[in-house]
Amino acid sequence: MSWHERMNLAINYIEDNLLENIDFEKLSSIVGQSPVNFQRTFSIVTDMSVHEYIRRRRLTLAAFELQNSKNKVIDIAFKFGYESPEAFARAFKEVHGTPPSLARREGTELITFPRITFLLTVKGDIAMDYRIESKEAFSVYGIEGIFSMEDDSSTRDIPKFWQDCMTDGRFEKLAASTGGDGHIHAVCGYRAMEGSKFPYMLFAFKTENSKTDGYTQVDVPAATWAIFKTKKHTMEETSGEIQGLIKRVYTDWLPTASYNQVYGYDMELYWGTEDGMCYCETWIRVEKK
Repeated sequence: MSWHERMNLAINYIEDNLLENIDFEKLSSIVGQSPVNFQRTFSIVTDMSVHEYIRRRRLTLAAFELQNSKNKVIDIAFKFGYESPEAFARAFKEVHGTPPSLARREGTELITFPRITFLLTVKGDIAMDYRIESKEAFSVYGIEGIFSMEDDSSTRDIPKFWQDCMTDGRFEKLAASTGGDGHIHAVCGYRAMEGSKFPYMLFAFKTENSKTDGYTQVDVPAATWAIFKTKKHTMEETSGEIQGLIKRVYTDWLPTASYNQVYGYDMELYWGTEDGMCYCETWIRVEKK
């Protein structure tokens, strides 16, 4: 079964259980990923968290029920998982721009968020640079942070983590510890955690010159890697370039590749060039189908 078919089965499960508690362990088993990897993939491909998708779909259905039934607002609020009418009203207004008390008024404009469908599309309009490499086990070390996929908070917290490390001197100290080129990269998903939490680490490759005292060390197992490269860009463009590249790996390459992803140890590598420009790589572990 292809990647996009598994993702559609996950959407089917969500849609069938919008009035129930969504079991993320069940979701992850449908797509063959850990709960955190599924949520991360979903966010990358759709530009929203799976929690936000569920919220928007529930509030879309709640708007339909308000307009097409005489059920009380409090009953609809409880039906769609809100603990109080006040919480429901706040969420409803945030999405629809109007309180639920006015949703039944003729002429009131409401927002519809349709269900997502993942399609296989063949675009081929922009080339992707990639290579497949088999690597022996290696070690990295660095500064670890723990983040959560809940409410899409990691999209805010990880950039802040980078900024904090650069501001307080930790980034510079880690770069100096390499005893070499000083390049700092990032890795996530290298160990399992409960719930929606996952580790993310700013790292350097461990060499005989590295000074690793006080840092978290991660041993990366031998694997086959698919390695993708951005075009050259300025430092200011780095965030957009790496996020765009990762999204294209999932939407353009994986659906048609002769490889499946092996989850965990996803890497982002950041390099400089002699002309003052930058380029990035994203590394994912793969196996032949």
